[in-house]
Amino acid sequence: MSTRRIVFVVGSGRSGTSTMAGTLQTLGLHVPQPEVAADATNPKGFGESQWVVDLHHELLRRSGVQVSDARPRAWLDAGKLSADHGVRERVTAWLEEQFAVADELVVKDPREAWFLGLWRACAARCDAEASYVTMLRPVTEVVGSKQKYYDTAQGGITRTAAWVNMMLGTERATRGEPRRFVRFADLLADWTQPVFGLGEAFDLHAVKTAMAVDIAKVHSFIDPTLRRVTLTWDDVQVPARLRELAQETWDVLDSLADEGGDNEKAHEVCDQLRAAYAEQYAEAEAFVASTTLAARRTGAAEARAELARAGEAGGRRAVDRVPHAVRAMVPASTRQKLRKALERRER
Repeated sequence: MSTRRIVFVVGSGRSGTSTMAGTLQTLGLHVPQPEVAADATNPKGFGESQWVVDLHHELLRRSGVQVSDARPRAWLDAGKLSADHGVRERVTAWLEEQFAVADELVVKDPREAWFLGLWRACAARCDAEASYVTMLRPVTEVVGSKQKYYDTAQGGITRTAAWVNMMLGTERATRGEPRRFVRFADLLADWTQPVFGLGEAFDLHAVKTAMAVDIAKVHSFIDPTLRRVTLTWDDVQVPARLRELAQETWDVLDSLADEGGDNEKAHEVCDQLRAAYAEQYAEAEAFVASTTLAARRTGAAEARAELARAGEAGGRRAVDRVPHAVRAMVPASTRQKLRKALERRER
């Protein structure tokens, strides 16, 4: 039986994933180096491999998916790259390099959930047992924490919707696999209960044989004041229907952390909520269709003007002087016609 183990720490950003990854690392699991440096938003460190973060940035860009993407179809877009042969070869080769360092790895990144199929397949190629820890924190606290520490480009409505999409999608993607759900509050209150439970459930040698000195280090590492944002629905203004859906999602996910709570009845509720969210999102898209079309027309007009200005400037090929972000705003069919027109002018 293989002694190789990978623990994937998943869940929404700002839900305690860094604390869990750091705890497992302190007890002896290996976080592939180099790591993402700690900063003011996470002074204790992220417990993230830079290589993993860079990979996910690349894959998200290629698939057109955001880190916190509220679109139900984002799972399909990201999943297409998970089956890419070249990507799987790269990840498998990287994992083999890490297993040359240690038999038990912890891989964590908030972007990871979009590509769990990729990681699962590559773990199997390396003859490694994969397991999943989903961190749970009330949606209002997650949204509030993101609003405090991240940019304000996304508002409370978008962040709440993205949380629902991410958490329900993650639950579905890990169903049937070795997994545990851990409340962030429980981790801060007494980390030994959930973490040593993980050690037994996932057969993690480093956790099961942790020395007193390692345990003492974790006690120093985990700071209850890390839960610096404790908001309620009174502090997060979202439409009533979305609020109800998000609360129901939290309630069922919270129950998965209970002993015996990860059962078929809870799975059925998650499926129903996922379908309800997809329906609600489709309705919202239909309502704003006119705004979307107007934005596209404006963007296309601005891009055409930029292309025209570039064509008049002379020098290197006009189409190549236009920034990629601007060219991307033009619909594909229009972009092709403009490219041909500009190339004819340059001949």
